[in-house]
Amino acid sequence: MRKKFITNLALLLALNLLIKPFWIFGIDRAVQNTVGAGEYGLYLALFNFSLIFQIILDLGITNFNNKNIAQHNQLLSKHLSNIVAIKFTLAIVYAVIVFAIAFIIGWRGWAIYILSFLVLNQFLSSFILYLRSNLSALHLFKTDSLISVVDKLLMIIIVGYLLLQPVTKANFKIEWLVYSQTVAYTITLIITAGFLYKKLDFFHIKFNRKFFIAFFKQSYPYALLILLMSFYSRIEPIMLERILPKTAENGLIINTGSYQAGIYAQAFRIFDASSMFGVLFAGLLLPMFAKMIKQKDDVGQLVQLSFSLIIVPAIILAAISQVYSEQIMDLLYPEHTEISSRLLGVLMTGFIFVSTTYIFGTLLTANGSMKALNLMAFFGMLVNIALNLYLIPKFASLGASYSSLLTQAFTAIVQVFIAYKIFNFKINIIYIIKLSVFIATVFFISYFSNNYFHAWISGMLFLGFFSLLVAFAIGLISIKSLYRIIKYDE
Repeated sequence: MRKKFITNLALLLALNLLIKPFWIFGIDRAVQNTVGAGEYGLYLALFNFSLIFQIILDLGITNFNNKNIAQHNQLLSKHLSNIVAIKFTLAIVYAVIVFAIAFIIGWRGWAIYILSFLVLNQFLSSFILYLRSNLSALHLFKTDSLISVVDKLLMIIIVGYLLLQPVTKANFKIEWLVYSQTVAYTITLIITAGFLYKKLDFFHIKFNRKFFIAFFKQSYPYALLILLMSFYSRIEPIMLERILPKTAENGLIINTGSYQAGIYAQAFRIFDASSMFGVLFAGLLLPMFAKMIKQKDDVGQLVQLSFSLIIVPAIILAAISQVYSEQIMDLLYPEHTEISSRLLGVLMTGFIFVSTTYIFGTLLTANGSMKALNLMAFFGMLVNIALNLYLIPKFASLGASYSSLLTQAFTAIVQVFIAYKIFNFKINIIYIIKLSVFIATVFFISYFSNNYFHAWISGMLFLGFFSLLVAFAIGLISIKSLYRIIKYDE
């Protein structure tokens, strides 16, 4: 099982390293630099708003289905036939709720027009994720890995073409980005459905009310968890756009909130790009943890291995973002870098805690510890909203970044505590010492690289390389154990 985790993780990371960073830093960043912070900030607020409520499209079906089909492959055809009808029904409910709340909080006109396409895109994205959960549950990891990058590859081609042509670049509108997402998601959905159809014994779309009620009773804890977590991880741009006032400059009305959301987006883009690897970890780990727990296998070694593999690069990235934040932001953006560089250091420190959540939160989800997770997420949401309400009016986007950091730290610590209690993990003193030594050494290397390298790129590479070397040298990551796991399925 651990061998399968390592080999498929390597494929998944390789594909996503080729495609998704290019989309985020090559295309999405170029779109923001082209249309400006204000227009992109409003788009980000609308996008996150549609994303927060996306769970209504799913109600925990994807996570529950991943776990359930992994344990009972024979239910694939039955569940798919019923769930397709449910997904379309939930799409109507989702659209009604999103537009109703959007009107209540004051969005009108162009914002509602863009939101309508974002609603469609979220439905397509949700449907793709559900279909992919079946492939993952069937342990068709290679197929799932390939499909995971198709939508971004298509968007790179479409938006990249528009940005490369002088005429279209000069007149580029943010809605073109939204339209390209619609096209890319539609094509990806057709491809994914084609792969899955070959694995079905039968497929007859039908809405079974009893099945829906039975399924909902089992899946709603997963839905509630994702909704609560979406609130405390995605709400900052929305609150920035809605809370901060509009100001008048040279006879024009300037939406301060949209500009601050756009500035926040500059730093958040790097955080989001880094987080995608944690999402990939979680996607692979969930069915593996679920199967191991069902078979009463010891999950301790896989937990420690996966935690080491994600926490080491997380700490290194956080250190690089603290030391070289100004240089990184100046390289990526032409405006607002003095503020966004401060945000970057804060958000990437929070990435350490987010990485922890991807391991321990996934373990608890696979175990079905939903009551504990939902209580954690509920209090995390309350903490986050309270912090944002207090900090955003005082410090704008910087206050939002601190709200994110504090909330992620709180929720990660709680999840680690819950996991250790439920699984009775023994405290590994040697491992804790190694991790502490690694963190202290990274601080020292960061100080050295910042003070003794005149070229910042050389210093950044030095920091990253020697920090990683230390992780291997002290055995936090063991080449021998990785090789053994890849070579033998122990």
